Formats: sequence, structure tokens, C-alpha cells
Amino acid sequence: MSNQRELRAAGPLNVAAGIAVVASVASVVQWGVPQLGVAAAFLGFIALGEILRISLPNGRQAAPLAAAGALAYALLPSFGDQQVSISIGLAVSVVTLGSAVGSFPRALVGRGMNLEELSRRALITLFTAAIFRPLLPWLAPDGTNPDWKLALVMVAAAVLAAVVDALLAAAVRASQSHRPLRAAIVDEFRALIGIASAITATGVLIALASSKIGYYALPIFAVPLMLTQFSFRRYATIDATYLQTIQSLSKVTEVGGYTEKGHSTRVARLAVMVAREMGVSERDLDDLRYAALMHDIGQLSLPQPIVGGTTTLLPYYEQKRIADLGADVIEQAGLEHAALIVRRQADPYRPYRGSLDDTLPMGSRIIKVCNAYDDFVGASSEIDRMQSAVERLELSVDRDYDPVVVDTLSRIVERQVDYAY
Repeated sequence: MSNQRELRAAGPLNVAAGIAVVASVASVVQWGVPQLGVAAAFLGFIALGEILRISLPNGRQAAPLAAAGALAYALLPSFGDQQVSISIGLAVSVVTLGSAVGSFPRALVGRGMNLEELSRRALITLFTAAIFRPLLPWLAPDGTNPDWKLALVMVAAAVLAAVVDALLAAAVRASQSHRPLRAAIVDEFRALIGIASAITATGVLIALASSKIGYYALPIFAVPLMLTQFSFRRYATIDATYLQTIQSLSKVTEVGGYTEKGHSTRVARLAVMVAREMGVSERDLDDLRYAALMHDIGQLSLPQPIVGGTTTLLPYYEQKRIADLGADVIEQAGLEHAALIVRRQADPYRPYRGSLDDTLPMGSRIIKVCNAYDDFVGASSEIDRMQSAVERLELSVDRDYDPVVVDTLSRIVERQVDYAY
């Protein structure tokens, strides 16, 4: 279901890229490939970069070397003091073929091909070449003497391409997760600003240096980007390990019989879905995810488990006690923001009739709703039970639950029901 939704979200992007690639290949077949050795060198560089692709936090993936190589080839003014003739179609064809070749080994071992990113790379190469190649004869008539004006235009074209790429990525992610486009754009720029700046700088440097040192520019300027890529890979590994540790700790309540199996995982997954659709920044999603995974850890202080592990039907003072005890534990682990979310998770949205609690964190409101929903539904996939749970939550929006959160949850449940049919 998730893969089908991702394909539908990236559908227009893939179609546009497919048309661009077919037209580009047709032009190359008609006009041939000048400087075949140069094209082959960049094709191999892009393929290697695709093989060395890395995973970033929040489900993102990137192939910095491949992206830098694609950018450099689209911007290449000359090569080894010789003028090059790179058409827009040739640039798109070489980049696409290199990306496909590099993706093939990953597909063989079952990791699949990141079709959405390959489509974006083809379109961004088309965009970059289309705005830069026509200007090259005026900036460097002989193509062999790049000066500061040429370098400035190359940098401007590369930065503009990076911005357009981020906008395309944000549009796809917003469509996939039903996230507000503005929030998706902000998150995309925050997430990619570090690696995107390194890709842009490396691509421009390779293009400029290739004019003087030819093939040596590729390995020389790939080294700094590989070191940067290694740092991002290490950060992503640490982040994933940290999340796995939290997930393991969250299962303590299940092992002890305090909560149903899978409860904390389901609440966390649903809370993140609700938060994304509401436009909560991905910078705050980690704290929400940690809080949701450990929101019931305070139950370990109870002398006897609650029947079914359901805290929603407990009196407020009991819910508050469990929340405070859990927050104390989480706080000692250094997760202050997650601890605050857990500490306030039992608090009602309207503590008094007609008044709102403006200090109540959004994360606490989301967990309160998602926890109650899972208490009512559990692991069941019965449609009547899911709809009944939402109706019960809607009856309590006058005091306990944030109506915006409940409405968002209701839309998610409706989509799940539609998919079930």
C-alpha cells in the first residue's frame, strides 16, 4: 500500500522525466556522442556515486557523488583545454544511463531503484543544461578560458538547480504523506542544506577544474565529498541506532504485561502520521516519536498492570501520575523535550469550559488522541471498530481532545478504510 502511494505521488514526476529521457536519447541517436571518452568518464563517475548512495534521517536517501557528477557534466565548459560539445540531450542521456547503471547492483540485491530520485536527477540535469549551455558561447567563446564571470554563472545555475530539486522533492514528499506543501518545503531545505551545498560546490569545482586537468578532476574533487558523505552516513547510523534503542526500551511495558503487544509502536507510527499531516516540522518529529514510544513507561511503577493496559479510561489523577513518573525516567535519559510531551500527555485540551490550555504542547495533544484511539482499537483492522473509535474521540473534543488533531486522525482513518475496500 505504501509503495503504491509513493508511486502515485511521484507519477507526474516520473512521466515528465520519462518524456525528457526518451527525447534526449533520440537526439543522441541522431547526432551522435562527441568526446566519447569524456562522456564515458562522467557516466562511470555517476554510476559509482549511485552505488555509494547513503541513507539520511527521516527516510531520505542521497547519492552525493552521483549528483555532483551529473551537475558537473551539465556545466562542463571544456575538458583538458579542449572545447566540448555537450548538448542538453547528451547531458540528460549520460546522467540517466550512469544513474541506471549504478542502481542496477542495488536492484540485484533487493534494495530496489530509487525511481523518484532518478527522475528528479534527469529533470534537474535538463534544467541545468537548458539554462547554462546556451549561455556558454557568450561567457567563454572558445570554451577553454573560464574566468570569474563564467564561474559566477555556473555557481548561480548550480544553486538554482539545487533549489528546484528541493522543491520537487518537497512536492513529492508532501503528496506521499499528505503533508502541507509549505511545511514540506521548509523541512526539505533544512534537511538537505548541508549535503546540497557540498554537492553544489563539488559539481562546480569539477566542471571548472576539468578545463585544466581533465580526468584528474574527477577523483581529486571527489575525495572531500566522500569524506562529507562518510560523516552523513555515520550520523544517520547513530540516529538509527538511537531510535532502535528507544524502540527496544519501549517494549519493556509489553514484556511486563502492562500494555498490549505493539501498542507503543502503533501509537508512535500514528502520531507521526498525524503530526506530518498537520505540518509539524520534521525537526520536532524525533521528540514526538521518542515520546510516543515511551509514553506508557510510567506504568512500570504500578503494583499491578492495568487490565488491557488501557490508560484512557483511568481517572485523570491516575493518568497524570503515570505520565509524571514516565517523564521523570525519560528526563534522566537527557530527552527533555520528549519528557515534557509525556508529562503533559494526560492534560485535557480544555481544562475549564470555554478555555484553552495554550501551554499544552502539540506533541502531547497528538499522543493523547493517538493513545486513546489505539486503546479503543488495538491491533484490530475491523472497519466498524476503527470508525467507532473516531466517533468516541469526536464526542470528547469539547474538553479532552484537540479537535484539529481528531479531525486529522479521522482523515487518516478514512483513507485506511478506503484502502481496505
